[in-house]
Amino acid sequence: MDIASIVGVVAALAIVFVVQAIDGGHASSILLFAPLLLVFGGAFMAATAGGVLKDALNFPKLLQRAFLAKVTPPTKLVDDIVKLAERARREGLLALEDAVKTVEHQFLKRGLQLAIDGTDPEELHDILHAEVAAKKKADKASMKLLEGMGGYAPTIGIIGTVMGLVHVLENLADPESLGPAISSAFVATLWGVLSANVIWLPLASRLTRLSGIEAEEMELIIDGVLAIQAGSNPRLVAQKLRSLLPPDARKAAEAASTKKAA
Repeated sequence: MDIASIVGVVAALAIVFVVQAIDGGHASSILLFAPLLLVFGGAFMAATAGGVLKDALNFPKLLQRAFLAKVTPPTKLVDDIVKLAERARREGLLALEDAVKTVEHQFLKRGLQLAIDGTDPEELHDILHAEVAAKKKADKASMKLLEGMGGYAPTIGIIGTVMGLVHVLENLADPESLGPAISSAFVATLWGVLSANVIWLPLASRLTRLSGIEAEEMELIIDGVLAIQAGSNPRLVAQKLRSLLPPDARKAAEAASTKKAA
């Protein structure tokens, strides 16, 4: 599990409350139910109105993925594919039928099963690439909900502030209540801007990054599965797949391979 989002969001919110305390304020002065309900509930419903109901219903899963997504180290993925290539080279492609059951990566498992079932290489290439394209499209659609919330939240916060100021103007006859009422009015703007820039937009960026990483993994798997199906030399498979890795991951993979050979 990659905890970057958990660390980032929690730390950013903690900094806000620490600064509030340093300035002599209290957390309770900005943790007001009405502004929080307006900003978070209003932003969610506005984003829902701009999409389809399915996106809103998948919101809990979207947050779970953003906070708890597991990122597979690319070097491990290459090692797993190379091991499968070695076995296929020794025992034949059909020998991988048992090994497929132990493969954790679902896309790799599907690709290998198609290869074992005798799918034509061109058809296999087209099928797997179509799945990559479909995944990118689905990820882009799901991210729009978070992006929408990030766009609507500041404006809804301003609406909350205006509503609060209207209430203030209705009670000008009570000067003692004006200070707390004005302070409360601006809490909505605070949470609108804060939630957009500390929660929703960062999480949307996180999902964009995760989608890119997963798409790169799938592209690497496609090359690996096609190489296994073609009966390529495992060393050439390893070299080809490592060339697709980012520079830092490639160096780590080459170092691990050298150490293993030694």
